[in-house]
Order: sequence, then structure tokens, then C-alpha cells
Amino acid sequence: MFEKLDYLRDKSNKLPMRPGVYQMKDRNGKIIYIGKAKLLKNRVTSYFHAVEAHNAKTYKLVSQIYDFDFIVTDTELDALVLEASLIKLHSPKYNILLKDDKGFSYFRLTGGDYPRIKHSFRNDDPASAYIGPYMSAFTVKQAVEECNRIFMLPTCNKEFPRDFGKERPCLNYHIKRCMGVCRGCISKEEYGETIKQAVDFLKNGSKESVERLTEEMNEAAEALEFEKAAKLRDRIAAIERASKVQSIRSERDISCDVLALSHNSGLTAAAVVKYRKGQLIDKENYFIGDEYESEIMRTEFLMRYYENGREIPKLILLDGDTEDNGLLSEYFRETAGHKVELLVPKRGENLVLTTLAKSNADEYLALRVGRTSREITALQDLQKLLGLKKIPMLIESYDISNMGEQTRVAGMITYKNGRPYKAGYRRFNIKDVVGIDDYGCMQEVLRRRFTHYLEGDEHFSECPDLILLDGGKGHVAAVREVFDELGIDVPLFGLVKDDKHRTRAVATDGGEIQVNANKNLFKMLTEIQDEVHRYSINYQRKKHKMTQYELDLTKVKGIGEKKALALLKEFKTKQGIKAATVEQLMETAKISRETAEELQLFVREAF
Repeated sequence: MFEKLDYLRDKSNKLPMRPGVYQMKDRNGKIIYIGKAKLLKNRVTSYFHAVEAHNAKTYKLVSQIYDFDFIVTDTELDALVLEASLIKLHSPKYNILLKDDKGFSYFRLTGGDYPRIKHSFRNDDPASAYIGPYMSAFTVKQAVEECNRIFMLPTCNKEFPRDFGKERPCLNYHIKRCMGVCRGCISKEEYGETIKQAVDFLKNGSKESVERLTEEMNEAAEALEFEKAAKLRDRIAAIERASKVQSIRSERDISCDVLALSHNSGLTAAAVVKYRKGQLIDKENYFIGDEYESEIMRTEFLMRYYENGREIPKLILLDGDTEDNGLLSEYFRETAGHKVELLVPKRGENLVLTTLAKSNADEYLALRVGRTSREITALQDLQKLLGLKKIPMLIESYDISNMGEQTRVAGMITYKNGRPYKAGYRRFNIKDVVGIDDYGCMQEVLRRRFTHYLEGDEHFSECPDLILLDGGKGHVAAVREVFDELGIDVPLFGLVKDDKHRTRAVATDGGEIQVNANKNLFKMLTEIQDEVHRYSINYQRKKHKMTQYELDLTKVKGIGEKKALALLKEFKTKQGIKAATVEQLMETAKISRETAEELQLFVREAF
């Protein structure tokens, strides 16, 4: 690993200070990454200096680079165009190569006398009829749900006519979401006519469907078929309501694509939500893989996303900046033949749209990494609130618990990816601090913890992304002195409780940051503070019981504190000592048979 680092550093230092494209190659000469640069020398040399400081993906990439080539261009825009062309040609391993979770989608009309309308990714059932294919699974699923609701079609697992009258109608019938075919009162002909109207709705859209249904309603009314006319009237009203629901809550006739990224566990996913003429028409999810600089990820993603002839709208909303929004706008203008604006909204309705896209990305990534979107969002919000450089995937929290000078302990808990990580829990006995001194105890515990880390102790080998102390700004200031002494650079904050012992704020050296306005973040921080308190106080209580046992055992002549402690370490509990043989007591405490027999008699009578 990194065996050619000196060669690569030397070669990169000789590159020109001009725009261009670089191609990273592995030991077999295969291109594994292609990038563009405004200044080739500055960009390429950055890979081979301070390697240990790189994010996980870049570190992995650099470890496999054995050589590189470059192409000089006249402008950065030329470099961007060339980069896109070369990536499409070579499909390098470490560039974003978009693979979404979608294949073709179909409307499926099942067979039988009472067919159902469903969404399907396949079209291989000879007994079914299919409409499609369509690229957007999202749109097809949404249309199927609306169609079944509007035409009150059954969505249960019953088979008709086999299951006529066998059970009571389900809730959907009672809330007018199903016509109640299971009652046996809907004829095959009447159901077939409804299905025909539903298929027409799917094929031709709501406007034409409403026009046809209106004609049928008027014909039924003229023929004095008032019951049929009323049903058609209700169906038309349902279609019109659904059309209104589809529109975004905006008076603007907005057409745009919205991109948002989500990060968790060192991985990244993206969501693109598409609006046309004020309607949400599609949503696409992409799992990108290893996380790295967000600005670069957005740039690469957009270049890949629009490279295969996809429609480029005049407005693209982003949840954060790219490497150069202006340069990408110019590139897309050349590609699309019209002006394209890249916008990072800070307020208003556009911000609502990016927030929705972000929620979709969070939910999708949560499924991939086994985390809830609440946990992902809370960690991202914590990063923003505290101004951290990265999402705190590994959090340590500390609490001091004491019952007089005799029983003073500390608990350390670890949260990994937003959840308790029990393998990272540690307990400390206070050894050096005299008297009741919370600040001093916290200093002792953190000094010991990071001394172990600096010495390479495997039990303290990981360095946290964030430390939360159970206490206010005084605790933070006290521990900051220890960090300055040891040269530790880890974000440090306190957790402050209110009069009802609920988490109220996050403490810094100079003040407090309120958190109760953010529900997800408030809940996570409360869980952390409650958990570290539970863990430390349980240890304190256990330690106090052990101290009482020791005092009880010293009542036996010949048993001092050290021998009592040795017995408790070996047998753990009173019952363990009570069950021990005379020989086991003699061996453990290094006492005579006479003392062991007296001890055995004492524990059996006293306990």
C-alpha cells in the first residue's frame, strides 16, 4: 500500500498550473478514477499529501494508484466536457456510476371475472394484460393507488366469485374506499364496466377520462338511470379531487428537478424528485456508496445523471453547493440549448422542495444501512447545530456518580451510527481525586481514557467524533484543560438538564445551545443522557453493595479489606461465598483452615 507514493508526489509536482483532466491508474494500468481540475498541479498533488487525513473513499483510491495520466485543456469548461466523455467511455471504479433501483414498470390487469389493477416489474404472466412499459416505478405505483381509490376497486386478497359473502366487508368498504364486491351484489358486467373506465383513466389521463365519464353520466340521466348517473358523478368528483392532490402546494407552475444527498455510516445515497407544471411526477433513489466531499459528489452525480439524454429542466434545486455552480450551469446550457439555473434555496417554497427530497434520500439510505431516518436526521442536525466538520458517527458520553467518598465511579457509553454500542461501554473507579469534586473526577476519567488511547490500548483504540459530558459549561471547561494538556482535538460539549431532569440544552465553554425545538435531536440527546446516567448509577450501586460486603466480611477475625476484596472478586456475591468450600476460601484469601471455617460459619448465619 502506498508503495509508489514518493514517485506519485514527484510526478504530480511537475504538472502544469492549467485546466485539464487526470486519469488515475492501478497496478495493471486500468483507469480507476477520472477527474477534472481548474489547476492540474494543485488538484493532483492534493491526493498524495496528508494521505492519512483523507476520507475513507479517497484513502482507498490513493492506496491503489500506481500511476496517472493527464490531458491539458484550454478552459475548465472544456475539462468538464472531456471528463464526462472519458467517464462514459471507461466507467472507472471510483467515479459515480449511477445505478438506481428501478427497472421497467407496468400496469398489470389480472385475469378472471373480477380482475384487479396492480403495479408490476414483470410482464410474463400470460393470464394478465399489461400496460407499459414505463420508466418510473414511482409514477406507476402512485397511479395504481389513485386508480383503485377513485374507482373503489378491491385491493384485498380475496378471490371472486369464490369468496362472495364468506366474511364481512373490510374497513375499506365502510370508509368508501371499496365498492364491496365481497358482498356478492356487484355483477360481473357492472364490475367489468368499472374496470374499463379505470383502464381508460390509466391510459388517457384524468382529463379525457372525466370527459368520457361526463358523457356517460349525461346519457344515464337522460335515460332516467339516476343511480348509475350518481355513481358516475361521484367518480368524476373523485378524479378531480385526486388531480388537485397531485399538485404541489404552490400557486407557481414550477418545473424543476430537486437533488438531495444523505450520509450515514460513511455511505451516501441521493434522491432526485421531479416536478413538471406544478406536479410531482417522479422520484428516483440512488445508492452512491462511500461518502466523500459533498460538493464533489453533487458535481459528479449531476454530470452522470444528465449524460444520457435526460431532460434538463431550466431549474435544478440542490440541498448544497457543487464544486462550481456557475460552471455546471454553463455546461448544462450548452448541452440543453437553454438557460439552466442551479439554486441552493435558503427559504420559501423552494426550500420546502429540497427538504422533501432530503427526506426521501434519508429514508432510502436508512433502509440500506439498517437505520431509521429519524436517527440519520438527528445526527445530521447535531452536526449542523454544533458546527462539526463531519457527522458524529461515534459519540462518547460520560457521567460521574457518587455516594459519599467511599463510592465514586464514572460511566462511559458509546453511540455508534445513532444507536447504543454496548461493546464500547466502559466503567471507571475514581482513584486520585480527594473529596466531592465533580470537575476533578471528570478530568481524571477523561485523562485516563485518552492516555490509554495515546498509548495504543486496544480497549480505547477508537477516537470519537464527539464527546458529551453530563454537566454544564464548568465541566466542559475543566475537561478542555485536559485535552489541551494531552493535545486531543475532539469536539467537546455538555448536556444540561432542567428542573425536571430532562435534557434542556447543549453546553459549550461559553454558553448554551437550546435543542428542545428539534424533536428528533432532542429525543436522541435525551436518550444519551438518560443512558449514561443509568449506566453510571447502576455501577455506583453495585460498587456500594460490594463495599458493604467488604465491611461485613472484615468482622471475621483474620479477614482484612484486601482479603475481603479478594473473596468478592473471586465469588462475586454473598451467595457465591456462602456456597464456597473451606478449601476454596483458604486458597482465595490465603487464610488458615480455622479462619476459613469461622468465615464459612459467619456467612451462613449472617447472609
